[in-house]
Amino acid sequence: MKRAIIIGITGQDGAYLAKHLLTRDYCIWGTSRNAQTAALGNLQALGVAGKVELLSLMPSDTSGATTVIDTVEPNEIYFLSGQSSVARSFDLPAETIESTTIGILNLLEAVRYCGKPVKIFHSSSSESFGNIGALRANETTPFKPLSPYGVAKASAHWLVDNYRLAYGLFCCDGILFNHESPLRPEWSVTKKIVATACRIKRGEPERLKLGHLDISRDWGWTPDYVDAMWRILQAPKPANYVVATGQSHTLQEFVAAVFDKLDLNWRDHVDVDTQLFRPLEIDHNAGDPTKAMVELGWRSGTDFGQLIAKLVSAELSRTVQPDA
Repeated sequence: MKRAIIIGITGQDGAYLAKHLLTRDYCIWGTSRNAQTAALGNLQALGVAGKVELLSLMPSDTSGATTVIDTVEPNEIYFLSGQSSVARSFDLPAETIESTTIGILNLLEAVRYCGKPVKIFHSSSSESFGNIGALRANETTPFKPLSPYGVAKASAHWLVDNYRLAYGLFCCDGILFNHESPLRPEWSVTKKIVATACRIKRGEPERLKLGHLDISRDWGWTPDYVDAMWRILQAPKPANYVVATGQSHTLQEFVAAVFDKLDLNWRDHVDVDTQLFRPLEIDHNAGDPTKAMVELGWRSGTDFGQLIAKLVSAELSRTVQPDA
């Protein structure tokens, strides 16, 4: 059985990846800043909390990473950790840099020091591209990040590339575009939209407040994307891959689709709040997953309409009243 470490296992991506690897008969260890007090809600929601081992690891602790690697002797490590909110990164730039950039640097150093043939996946981000106009970004599109989060992810991406070239490590960047699931945290805009719309459908007197509605994003389904993570580490040679649907939709289209699924007119319930505007904003993004499709046999299996339907259905099930 292969042995894998998922750094950041309690998050959305970590939980779905754990479930995916368990179907492939992996032994899995997950790390959290404090394993004894880690929030296991996502793992419990997917029914895998009792099927993984938890270890404590701080992103700033290189010796701790070395100890974890020596203890587990993994075949694969997936680095999915870090402060993951673009909006919050403007308020918490130092924490964002430390957890994202310093975290992957310490892991790379630990693997280099151990000298063991460990494969590393790093969760890179489309936020590193910044504004690319009407283009679809691929693996050679230049980075021009517009947030501390994007800067941190770009730096981490380049560190992975550097350690692959300089030291021959099998380390890869999966450049992930936006990907959603019912496990998205409450502060994420997609979760906010779906949860608020469902409450309004139940009759609660609430308004949905959002920032720019004309931004567009390439939105995918998280379980599809963790399959891409796994496939990237099964390739014969380490390389970087864009993971995306190839299709982009505006935030207004996302909102309209959610409310339409609930037989509501979004215009009756949504307000634009200028206080939610970010200092800098990416107007449009879309990814070109051709390389992953050709070399890995991967493709997104969930289109935009199916994504909306899954998110709304899951939220309605979660918030259904006991006497309903």
